[in-house]
Amino acid sequence: MSDKVDTESFKQFERLRDLRVSHRDLDYLIDALSHDPMVDQLRIRRLKKRRLIIKDMISRLESELIPDMDA
Repeated sequence: MSDKVDTESFKQFERLRDLRVSHRDLDYLIDALSHDPMVDQLRIRRLKKRRLIIKDMISRLESELIPDMDA
């Protein structure tokens, strides 16, 4: 029996946590900027695009962490 710790899984969980924090921070920033009429709409669109990319990365990483089930 092996006593090795799967450090790769810990790295993936840490990466997932960091992505979720980034996504949440972008949510707050987009919400705050959308209430300011002087903010450039292009900036908001770019932030929303970045938030969507992060959401896709989160989904991909979560699906990698779920073990495959035999049908």
